[in-house]
Amino acid sequence: MRSRTRTALVAVMGLTGGLLLTAPQPASAANLVKNPGFETAGGDGMPYCWKKSGWGDNDFSFETVADAHSGSKAMKVTLTRRTEGDRKALITESAACAPVVSAGRQYDLGLWYKSTTPDTSVTLFRHDATAGWQYWTDLKTLEMAAGWTEATVRTPEVPAGTDRIAWGVSVYGTGSATTDDYTMDQVAEPVPDPVCTGTAEECANGRWDVLPTRNPVRSMHSVVLNNGKVLLIAGSGNSEELFKAGTFTSAVYDPRNGTYKQIPTPKDMFCAGHVQLKDGRVLVMSGNKGYPSADGRVGYQGYKDSYIFDPVTETYSRTNDMNDGHWYPSATILGNGDVISFGGLREDSTGSVTAELWSDAEQKWLELWKVNQTWSYWGLYPSMILMQDGRLFYSGSHVFGNNIPGTGAAIYDYGANTVTQVPGLRKKDERDQSASVLLPPAQDQKVLTIGGGNIDSNPDANRLTDVIDLKQPNPSYVAGPPLPQGTVDLGAGKVAETGAQGKMYVSAVLLPDGKVLETGGALHNRADPVYESSIYDPATGTFDPVAADPEERGYHSSAFLLPDGRVMATGDNPGNGSWNHDVSIYTPPYLLKGARPTITSVIDTEWTYGDTQRITVDRPIAKAELIRPAAVTHSSDPNQRFVDLPLSVDGNNVDLNVTSNPDLAPPGWYMLFAVDANGVPSVAKWVHLDGPRALSAKDASAHVHAFADDLGGKVTGPGKKRTAQKVGPAVSGCDRHYGSVNVCVPTDFPPAVKATTKARCDWLKDNDYGRLKVNGKDDPLRLDPNRDGVACGKGDVRSRR
Repeated sequence: MRSRTRTALVAVMGLTGGLLLTAPQPASAANLVKNPGFETAGGDGMPYCWKKSGWGDNDFSFETVADAHSGSKAMKVTLTRRTEGDRKALITESAACAPVVSAGRQYDLGLWYKSTTPDTSVTLFRHDATAGWQYWTDLKTLEMAAGWTEATVRTPEVPAGTDRIAWGVSVYGTGSATTDDYTMDQVAEPVPDPVCTGTAEECANGRWDVLPTRNPVRSMHSVVLNNGKVLLIAGSGNSEELFKAGTFTSAVYDPRNGTYKQIPTPKDMFCAGHVQLKDGRVLVMSGNKGYPSADGRVGYQGYKDSYIFDPVTETYSRTNDMNDGHWYPSATILGNGDVISFGGLREDSTGSVTAELWSDAEQKWLELWKVNQTWSYWGLYPSMILMQDGRLFYSGSHVFGNNIPGTGAAIYDYGANTVTQVPGLRKKDERDQSASVLLPPAQDQKVLTIGGGNIDSNPDANRLTDVIDLKQPNPSYVAGPPLPQGTVDLGAGKVAETGAQGKMYVSAVLLPDGKVLETGGALHNRADPVYESSIYDPATGTFDPVAADPEERGYHSSAFLLPDGRVMATGDNPGNGSWNHDVSIYTPPYLLKGARPTITSVIDTEWTYGDTQRITVDRPIAKAELIRPAAVTHSSDPNQRFVDLPLSVDGNNVDLNVTSNPDLAPPGWYMLFAVDANGVPSVAKWVHLDGPRALSAKDASAHVHAFADDLGGKVTGPGKKRTAQKVGPAVSGCDRHYGSVNVCVPTDFPPAVKATTKARCDWLKDNDYGRLKVNGKDDPLRLDPNRDGVACGKGDVRSRR
């Protein structure tokens, strides 16, 4: 282990998710640990096949002692002084000593120990056939024990390319740990899947159901609340008529009884930002101050107002104002409970270059002079994902038009106030309304970016996926598998997608079995819906096509996980200004595999970082995790994450090891799922994670691991102070010379539409645009050749081809 020079580094206890013994299972091999009781002597004062390991500034000793659990020897590791680092007795990393493992398999590890310090853990390293030996994970924190105590733990599935592992107990606090009688057994093959409870098609691909009750509001913002209900925010719902009337709406949906309650909404929260605060309330920032002018000379405007929605009272209350307007802002919660926001449009329709910081301690937006500024323009709804060391990763997913200059992806360091470009994102200027998600488990620090297009140039949306591993010293996107293709409705019925056709307006949803559902989308700017859904498996890096949502889900649609393990999808707002109020529910295949495990009790719903928390279950489970509830809009939910919980099992009692790193799992309410060996999840229980406002690297863990710490991309610091970024009024890809403001005539028609009046008018007719008034004297798309003020009238089509 090497230390890092970055002062902002925070490492994690439990870097990747471990699975603890759930019930006795037969092993397919004998103990794989050589010299498990230290009885055979070796070199350097250590037993055969064991070595001294560790790092940092500390005073330590390794000794073989007679106080053994069995036999005549045990290993004692002691720290008498520690400033940083750890010491561990580790299986020797050699072909002669390190146990051979098989990719995709799991192994049960066991040992007996005594400990005078709570700062001990079971630590694993793995040998990659290409990259060599490297840190893998910390699986379990060992509690203090005066007498001999048994600890058991199950590894995650062995990653591809791994042929051996080494492991032992690390000590990272003053005190000692004495260990003996190590065991390692390969877990038997999993039990066969139970008989499916649906049809053969449903068992393989799941099922979509369109609910009989329609969504009463034109919601484009969806937040799953910590009481299991869903906040659906519409504001004016992209309707200028409702905006002028001051009709702003929200609703709370209750999945348990299928009912909606409309909520008084004080301002037009259409295209605001939102994030869940650590106490479960929802912070809603900015929104729509004004629609574009009829002739398109003035674009959308974002106001400075900010509100908090309280799930208990189901009411909004106003906070202090932001420093700038932000129509389409980002919103990312940090490890200390603060919220950081970038981008969007100001009150004058220019792009905001102001970084905003909500202080959890002060419960307000901080004054501009208190917030680090790079004066960078990040665009609209930039996907800013919190990394495990406190920095932010801009994935390249955004809304409207081209990406930011440079590579289109970057790492932002608030403390250092720097931006470093990250390479590898393909077609960076065609990732408009792509989806990016921190893959399960969050401890792996891998991000998947899916699909996208470009509203300005309006090409066929792509089927690209790219994956980046932020644990690498100099991370770069690498190509992922192409997105599966579905059918597309081009106006004359559904046809199969061909060539490189994919989709934009993608929704990506983390599932409790550790996979990702991607669904919804369209081929072009607010047109040509694509019917396709698939499930991505991070373990195999593959997509599995599943049942497609029967409803159109393009612009202003969203999909999100419910606490019962189903997925809800809402909305669609095509260019003709209409709205789809139908709601779809997806039942994944894992809910059609028979009975579900049940979490029968949660001993404590208030969790603290580094805790061990106990739950009880009605039958054996294979893993447990926390999933942060959705706060999604416009294909964007950068706070969505899945955090593995290593577990120890005693009958139906399961002890869960909670990460000590708040940057890995920011404070707040989470859905706790228990999942059996067949991937079947329980219904979620709600738990609240909180703790110290900030943990330093020394406090969080002794295990310092590399995270993007040798970046080779271009690094920029704060630029020259400026007020705004110039942004064209047609930023939304709509030509405002035609129709009302909530109608979007594309500035650039799809590639298959010829640049003639007839072809364009035929396309508009096929897509139900209806009568279009020409706003002003200009006719840039040549839709009104006879100049009667009506686009695509009979005289226009006859007079000009």
